[in-house]
Amino acid sequence: MRTVEQFSAISAQVRRDIIRMVTMAGSGHPGGSMGCADIMTALFFGVMNHDPGMWSRTGKGQDAFILSAGHMAPVYYSVLARAGYFPPSELGTLRKFGSRLQGHPSVSKSLPGVFQPSGSLGQGLSAAAGIALAKKMDGTDEKVYVLCGDGESEEGQIWEAGMFCAHHRLSNLIAMTDWNGQQIDGPTAEVAGIGDLEAKWKSFGWNVITVADGNDFEQILDAFGKAEAAVGGDRPTMILFRTEMGHGVDFMAGTHKWHGKAPSEEQCAAALEQIPETLGDF
Repeated sequence: MRTVEQFSAISAQVRRDIIRMVTMAGSGHPGGSMGCADIMTALFFGVMNHDPGMWSRTGKGQDAFILSAGHMAPVYYSVLARAGYFPPSELGTLRKFGSRLQGHPSVSKSLPGVFQPSGSLGQGLSAAAGIALAKKMDGTDEKVYVLCGDGESEEGQIWEAGMFCAHHRLSNLIAMTDWNGQQIDGPTAEVAGIGDLEAKWKSFGWNVITVADGNDFEQILDAFGKAEAAVGGDRPTMILFRTEMGHGVDFMAGTHKWHGKAPSEEQCAAALEQIPETLGDF
């Protein structure tokens, strides 16, 4: 297992990738991606059993990850590239015509690491549930991870999938919610009042782990350890990560205004001054 310092170095580069990718594309979603960089770094570089060299869309032989909140594609692409699924140099093609790195994850060009397209919000948990049920029926010890958003959790399909997972006792499914309290139109409490997600998921029959600081590696890794300990039990697990949208850059942090806005060249330079280059820019 890597040290906290090593995880922090990787996530710093991931954040630099996100800023540079979205700036070069002139569009994209940096806010949520920045907020989830630490979670995704811990997952892909310390928790999940996966091998880029053995990956196939069948999902057989290793753990699977689904990005349900598909607009956070920049962080997904960065961790995939840095983990070895494709060259980091390809990150510069985000949202370009003909690129494999579309604005939301797509399988049309067979990008390694992507199991499921996720442009429409609310669908990823259903896809993850199907994969988890298949793995359970196959009798494997492989796990399925899925990342949802708190704004996305206003979609009814999330809760239909939640009932399905609990009913089928999919303890091999570990879901996560990016609980940053923000969505495209403003704070979630003001847009739709999503309420107490912890109580809701518990009432749906899930094992729930709430993380006070989803940008702290010690808390993140502890939560994943608890979730993995529950695999083999009688219920799926939801980890609720309290994160900060735009985390890592002072003028982006804690506001919905950077949900889907690309930085200018000047803003990009200012942001990169706050984030160390650790693995080499693409």
